[in-house]
Amino acid sequence: MNLSDLQAAVINGNAKSADALARAGLAEGLAPMTIITEALVPGMHEVGERFKREEYFVPEMLLSARAMKTALAIVKPLLIQQGGLTGPKVAIGTVQGDLHDIGKNLVAMMLEGAGFEILDLGTNVKPEQFVRAVAEQGAQVIAMSALLTTTMTNMPATVEALKSAGVRDRTVVMIGGAPVTERYAQQIGADGFAADAATAVEVAQARLRARIA
Repeated sequence: MNLSDLQAAVINGNAKSADALARAGLAEGLAPMTIITEALVPGMHEVGERFKREEYFVPEMLLSARAMKTALAIVKPLLIQQGGLTGPKVAIGTVQGDLHDIGKNLVAMMLEGAGFEILDLGTNVKPEQFVRAVAEQGAQVIAMSALLTTTMTNMPATVEALKSAGVRDRTVVMIGGAPVTERYAQQIGADGFAADAATAVEVAQARLRARIA
């Protein structure tokens, strides 16, 4: 099987083809990590680039993310069995008081497509839940979303909770959502801001590299 075919299935949002090609790759003896790093990750990277060039929009991104997750569901169990799931861990959620999740879900799918391990905390996430994700589950990135200006105050509350628990220095804090800005991220002491899902991947990767350097 040619991995470029699976990459194309992801880019084109063809979940049925992605499923069949992932199964074919495993049947031919391809390593699960090879399928991820040489087909799924570059496929979602291209989707992100097309989004930034305004060639793709949210519906296309969602179709591509669904195709990626379909293929990932085939290879991920084998990867876990082999102990190969080693991507950075992201705890993502919509902050307390906010039940909106479309943007959060898209960011989670794009991050997963880029090789991150996702801990989806859902919506209405309390600061202490983010803290536990770092302290107990080893999250290296906290990604918070808010769609309402009235719930944005729970972002700095979460940053302060991380500090109080002594785990702030162990994680990269990213924020996003319709009312959120780069300036607000700086004001509350977050490490990064992303205006869209494609940018979120780049920001997460850049901030992690900077922390390691």
